[in-house]
Amino acid sequence: MLLTAAHTSSIGLLTMAGFALHIGAGTVALFSGTIAIFARKGGRLHRRTGTVFFASMLIMAASAAYLAVVRPGQIINLFGGTFAFYLVTTGWMAAARRDGKIGLPEKIAMGVAICLCVPFALVLVQTATGMTIFKSAFAIKGPILIAMYVFASVVGIAALSDAKVVWAGGITGAPRIARHLWRMCLGLTMAAGSAFTNGLPRLLPGPMHVTGIFFLPQFIPMVLLVFWMVRVRLTGWRWRAPAQPPVSGAEFQVRAIS
Repeated sequence: MLLTAAHTSSIGLLTMAGFALHIGAGTVALFSGTIAIFARKGGRLHRRTGTVFFASMLIMAASAAYLAVVRPGQIINLFGGTFAFYLVTTGWMAAARRDGKIGLPEKIAMGVAICLCVPFALVLVQTATGMTIFKSAFAIKGPILIAMYVFASVVGIAALSDAKVVWAGGITGAPRIARHLWRMCLGLTMAAGSAFTNGLPRLLPGPMHVTGIFFLPQFIPMVLLVFWMVRVRLTGWRWRAPAQPPVSGAEFQVRAIS
């Protein structure tokens, strides 16, 4: 009996540590991601805050997955945490890789995306048929149901995108930058959604009520994502090199000899 009490106490401490990591990392992710999304793309500030955002999102997602496992009725959050981990990891790899290069991590990511399609599809089947496939502590309806449809659609798109990249043996130019942008921006959207529609209402006095205003912060990264996707994919922003100064005759001869 004493062993059982000690075991329960240790689980409680680990759960509290998981919450602390989740909240702390999520807060850092929100601030660093906001700075990165407004900073000059490719600049030092963007790279440094982007790295902080990437690391903090991994911690937030991993702690969310852990809490989903140890707390009853939260298994659906395991899929959300895994999806967030996948998004920022593949988004970071898209920026870190050179044009036209892939490796084993991209192939693993494709497998993860394909596997994630299954639970999200089952959740939608559960809501449509009333079957009990996954036990949930919260009702999957209203905004939560809409979010599930969105997640299922995005996971499907991500899996197809990964398959295309692996089949082609890499990705170059604007598509590579676009891949980085939409995955990181969606990661920031998920962090904002978790903070403002789940965390913040719990801190307010009285019963938890989530109104439409709590969803507004999630639209900021989405609006910026549309802006950057249009700029990268339609304006040729990625390939605009600085103008080269004219070359004199003497310099031309030196270059030709060298």
